Parts: sequence; C-alpha cells; structure tokens
Amino acid sequence: MSLAKARFPWKIYGLALLLILLFALAPVIGVVLSSWLAQTNGCSLNEAMVNACIILGADWGGLLYMLFVLGWFMLATLPLGAGALIVLVVMLIIHRLAWRQRQVEEAP
Repeated sequence: MSLAKARFPWKIYGLALLLILLFALAPVIGVVLSSWLAQTNGCSLNEAMVNACIILGADWGGLLYMLFVLGWFMLATLPLGAGALIVLVVMLIIHRLAWRQRQVEEAP
C-alpha cells in the first residue's frame, strides 16, 4: 500500500498573505471608498469636520468622515504589513526548503 506524497501547504501561506494585505491596505481602502462615495453623491469630504452627505435618504457624513480620517492609520499599517510580508516570505522559503529536503530523504 503506497502512501500519497504530502502536498506543500500553499493555501495556508495564501491565506496569510491575504490577511496581511487586508490589514495593511484597510485604511487605504477606507479612504478610497469614502472619497468615491462622497464624490459620486456630490458631497464635500475633508478632515476638518463632518459634512452632511445624504445617500439613499440617510446622512452618511459621519461614517464617510470616520473612514476618511482613519486613513492616517496607513502610516502604521503599511510598514507593519511590509514587515509581516517579509517575515512570511522568509518563513515560506525556509519551510519550502525543509519540506523539499524531507521529500528527497523519504523518496525510495
């Protein structure tokens, strides 16, 4: 009875990459989304104060302002995400090399 060769866990590294990118780019996405919504609906959006922005009959100005101002968090999340990405790549390389060596040693 032959055992199937173990596959390298690419999905785990892909999921980790997705989470790192989501963390790092979340403030950027918030700024882009709030700016687009404000511009599309003819609203004024700035960091100085909350402006009324009526979308579908409700005032979304406070939420758009919050998303826009939270963009400043990108000063922290982008470098942290870059560092996490470097760590992930180093871990991936080490894991892949060790996994490949194990596969060579286990080969008949």
